[in-house]
Amino acid sequence: MSTEDQVRQLEQRWVEAEERGDADALAALATEDFVLVGPLGFVLNRPQWVERYRTGDLVTESLDWHDAEVRDYGDCAVVVGVHAQKASYQGNRVDGEFRSTHVAIRRDGRWLLAGIQLSPIGAPPAFARNPAAPQENPEGW
Repeated sequence: MSTEDQVRQLEQRWVEAEERGDADALAALATEDFVLVGPLGFVLNRPQWVERYRTGDLVTESLDWHDAEVRDYGDCAVVVGVHAQKASYQGNRVDGEFRSTHVAIRRDGRWLLAGIQLSPIGAPPAFARNPAAPQENPEGW
């Protein structure tokens, strides 16, 4: 099986674990030093990333991972794709569409996620806007 196929299988297992809220499966898919850079620039290590599901703070209703391109660098692969989610965090909607970069590494013949970065596509996601803040341009131009 090609590296691309193996990494795509890892990505599919990740999507399924996120949608199930399966903290144990997510932990098993990630390196010990895994890091997530969220869409607002926050950084989570592996325990913090997994804990959001253990506590029920993060609920992913659906995650669509598409337009992913895998670049093979031997025991490392970089995947850039589109991450579209319907989710809530601590009861607040965190729906959005993000350009995402995943770094996967091969350890002992097994592919693991070493990092994920999410960047909003287009305008900041709705959950990043502060409705109480004054608008600089109320006419929309």
